[in-house]
Amino acid sequence: MPGSVYGNIFKIVTWGESHGAGIGVVVDGCPAGLFLDESMIQPYLDRRKPGQTPYTTPRKEEDKVILQSGIFEGRTTGSPISMAIYNENQHSKDYSRIANYYRPGHADYTFDQKYGFRDYRGGGRSSGRETIGRVAAGAIACSILSELGIQVHAYTRSIGPISVPEENLSLEQAKLSPLYMPDRDASKKAEAYLLDRKKEKNSAGGIVECIVQGMPAGIGEPVFDKLDAVLAKAVMSIGAVKGVEIGDGFLAATKTGIENNDDFYYDSKGNIKKSSNHAGGITGGISDGSTILLRAAIKPTPSISSTQHTVNKNKENIEIEIGGRHDPVIVPRAVVVVESMVAITLVDYLFMGMTSRMDRIKDFYHKKDK
Repeated sequence: MPGSVYGNIFKIVTWGESHGAGIGVVVDGCPAGLFLDESMIQPYLDRRKPGQTPYTTPRKEEDKVILQSGIFEGRTTGSPISMAIYNENQHSKDYSRIANYYRPGHADYTFDQKYGFRDYRGGGRSSGRETIGRVAAGAIACSILSELGIQVHAYTRSIGPISVPEENLSLEQAKLSPLYMPDRDASKKAEAYLLDRKKEKNSAGGIVECIVQGMPAGIGEPVFDKLDAVLAKAVMSIGAVKGVEIGDGFLAATKTGIENNDDFYYDSKGNIKKSSNHAGGITGGISDGSTILLRAAIKPTPSISSTQHTVNKNKENIEIEIGGRHDPVIVPRAVVVVESMVAITLVDYLFMGMTSRMDRIKDFYHKKDK
């Protein structure tokens, strides 16, 4: 199955199915000498694992990462890093009924049309559980970025009609919210909203916002591989994401040029700065040194226990009610997935950017001679 490889220099390959033996990832292109062990990766996996709050699936999985290669005496060796997370709580029988029909909002029908066959146990590779490998790789990418003074933070900006006002946004509060919402009052309202959706056998969507601080200017390519374009591709590759915007995004279409342009100025230290950031930290497909701002629209969980209409393989119109264990909202668990895909992309493009200028290549190699 193509499509399980991502990246150019910093490259990841994810593997496994929701109800198979396990899920994992191979990370290639990680430099040697990075301090790394399971304790640095596990907190990221803990942020997306199921069964932690009333707003996630009750499926219980420890999601413990096992580093299988690429590490020696606590440092990366430069060889491929293989990580595995074994499944422990599969209920494959919960899905036996869906083998003969197509669930609305899922990839059942399209998988059958493409391959003529599908793993109906939780969706196989189309399951949200596939994102475990991305998050494990994202933890490594975030560690590399941290070494460079770059921080990536994602959080829940909205759930259903409830959104966090800009003036109330607190990254510290996001860590305390069961929904990863950076505003206590908005989180409480969203929690009540979700409980109402559960009672009516329904689900909700929302928006994940991601900011990148400390990104240097000059990263990205000016034509097909613009930094905003590849970030959009990375985030859109997450199964539940239906839209991505950078900076003001669609709001920019309602503005005039005077309103939308970001003026430049020199600060007291002689550094070029912008007076605003409508572009979201990326201009002409290249990072401009200001905060990168990205938003991802997450659809409502398609697995709901309300009655839905579909068809089966006997060419019959039928009604279904989906059983099993499902999240009433995907957004909180998608936060770390968005963060991971952004981090992986940035590391890959930072590595690619190292060869953009001859003077910097000469500086790098001449330093060895001094």
